[in-house]
Amino acid sequence: MNKIQRADIEDAYEILALQKLAYISEAEILGDYTIQPLTQTLDSLANEFDRNLILKYVSEGKIIGSIRANEKKGTCYISKLMVHPDHQNKGIGKALVREIEHVFGNVRYELFTSSQSNKNVSFYEKLGFTGYKTEKLATEETIFVFMEK
Repeated sequence: MNKIQRADIEDAYEILALQKLAYISEAEILGDYTIQPLTQTLDSLANEFDRNLILKYVSEGKIIGSIRANEKKGTCYISKLMVHPDHQNKGIGKALVREIEHVFGNVRYELFTSSQSNKNVSFYEKLGFTGYKTEKLATEETIFVFMEK
């Protein structure tokens, strides 16, 4: 049975392992294996449980998808949407985004993805997001496209 649930701290190790697997394709596009999702530590992820709602998509007892979000001043910030490479293009990412929208309700949504990730940009556009700026973060060389809905 497939289901979306709230993740808790006990899920951190499995989510981090999924994250490192899921973001390899992003690193390949960028030619940079030092991106934050691949270098994040277990302690750093554990700290995110205090500031974020972290959801997991569970299938056959394994976490195959996850997403993080938090709300500040009427904007829900979405981050780290990931789906196991063997389970992509099956609606899991869409279901996770829709669940975040359901939980946070009628607010503005914001996220960012690499400007070189055409597949990701197209995916978010299909969900109603539009790009409104590109910017390089201080922590990485990647140029990101910021999207809102």
